[in-house]
Amino acid sequence: MRVSLFVTCFNDTLFPRTGQAVVRLLERLDCEVDFPLEQTCCGQMHLNSGYAREGAALARRFARVFSDAEVVVTPSASCAGMLRHQLGGDGPSVYELSEFVVDRLGVEDVGAYFPHRVSFHPTCHSLRELKVGDRPLRLLRAVRGIELVELPQARECCGFGGTFAVKNAEVSSAMLADKVRAVLDTGAEVVCAGDNSCLMHIGGALSRQRTGVRTAHLAEVLAS
Repeated sequence: MRVSLFVTCFNDTLFPRTGQAVVRLLERLDCEVDFPLEQTCCGQMHLNSGYAREGAALARRFARVFSDAEVVVTPSASCAGMLRHQLGGDGPSVYELSEFVVDRLGVEDVGAYFPHRVSFHPTCHSLRELKVGDRPLRLLRAVRGIELVELPQARECCGFGGTFAVKNAEVSSAMLADKVRAVLDTGAEVVCAGDNSCLMHIGGALSRQRTGVRTAHLAEVLAS
């Protein structure tokens, strides 16, 4: 299957290894991956900041750039959810990574090996907008060598929420403190999620507190 990667501006700028991991994973699953160089921001942060016209224009631009795509895969539930909501049936089919692997490819065991104690944080957009359910966990459970431990109060927001963390910093910090406490209670070496935005937020606190716990995007674990 021919797959077009929408890496997102966030990953392209700050977490390029995630995009590389998606390519390795999909090629291992016999997909042909292309990367339209004209891609830019999908417009989510504009919409979240109240610039609806500008955000919608970027979403429409995304649809033009990916107009020839058989299917678009992105390692970001928040961007996938935003594009589906904005474009409806007027754009290409956009899948979050775990949705694509489980639903379109029909695969749960991707041949990964990751010998670490891992806890998974399901991000708000994946839970509430895309409703990916347990797809990421089904993929993680099939990883060889992994010790997957349940995260207490997993469905609770980490406090990032894009511009929410800037506009409501004190509330965001309190929510983050609860999430970090839950992560530490698991004794995990690695906290995993399907959105690097949330992992950046959680990972920042883990690093500042010198916990020794690191973060890894779902794609990086599955490509290992």
